[in-house]
Amino acid sequence: MQWLADLFAEWQGTLFEFVLQPLMFHAGLGNFLPDGYNATGWLLVGLLQLVVLLVVIGPLQRWRPVQAVTDSAAVRLDVIYTLIHRLGVFRLALFFTLDPLFDQFFGLLRVAGWHTFQLDSIWPGVTDLPWVSLLLYLVVLDFVNYWIHRAEHHWTWWWQLHALHHAQTQVTMWSDNRNHLLDDVIRAVIFVVVAQLIGIAPGQFVAIVALTQLSESFQHANVRIWFGELGERLWISPRFHRLHHSIGVGYEPKGKHTLGGHNFGVLLPWWDMLFGTANFELRYDATGVRDQVEQGRDYGRGFWAQQRLGFMRLLGRA
Repeated sequence: MQWLADLFAEWQGTLFEFVLQPLMFHAGLGNFLPDGYNATGWLLVGLLQLVVLLVVIGPLQRWRPVQAVTDSAAVRLDVIYTLIHRLGVFRLALFFTLDPLFDQFFGLLRVAGWHTFQLDSIWPGVTDLPWVSLLLYLVVLDFVNYWIHRAEHHWTWWWQLHALHHAQTQVTMWSDNRNHLLDDVIRAVIFVVVAQLIGIAPGQFVAIVALTQLSESFQHANVRIWFGELGERLWISPRFHRLHHSIGVGYEPKGKHTLGGHNFGVLLPWWDMLFGTANFELRYDATGVRDQVEQGRDYGRGFWAQQRLGFMRLLGRA
């Protein structure tokens, strides 16, 4: 693991020195060089993820597709969503808007005598080992992700935003980041606050986010793959997650046209198994949202149309 971390650090330093640092000086942002170095890490993670998407997951989609792509424009828009998130545009916006508020909030907590809980210190000599603490934080944050995802499907107001993600009838490896921006902001705020409160190290946080994003891209892939009876219960497969997107199966209780559903896990299916929301049926159904398919409700064709309609649904006007 250490040699991999060293290699990543070397690439990050090179990218920062020869690309980001000159651009920042040219733009008069020399005061933000430390932040720029951290941003370089996220940019490098995104670039590596895009390579995996194009070189590994893309060929798998062509090998065993679930459905033929008949709406290329919808997929191209998903590519734009992916680039916005994986290349750091969304994270840059958060840096200039919400990060200062986070710093002020946690600074006030420290002044008041409140300190973050170091989760990796609960068993000295064991949980402070790098790979053990990484797995520990991964499991805890995945548990948080599960409940965030269930809330998106349980609370009507939040579903009005999250429905955009489910309105894609051509789910592919590019569909993971197809979200309303306000939905992304809410998720990011919760995730960052929890990560800070449990004391995860910045490097481990980047690693967990990178692994989560890459796994989610594979889960959304238009590929007829499952992990077998045992594997399906260890890690979430494209089959398991596609059922979550299925009309009348994944995001609705069986036989009811109400919010709820199955397979909310992000990395681990354990939480769905534990809380009774798992569905391991080996099936590949059509994706989309019921009112979109049956009643023709408009979820938008372009980026700004999708964002605008999401706000209108939230306000009860669309």
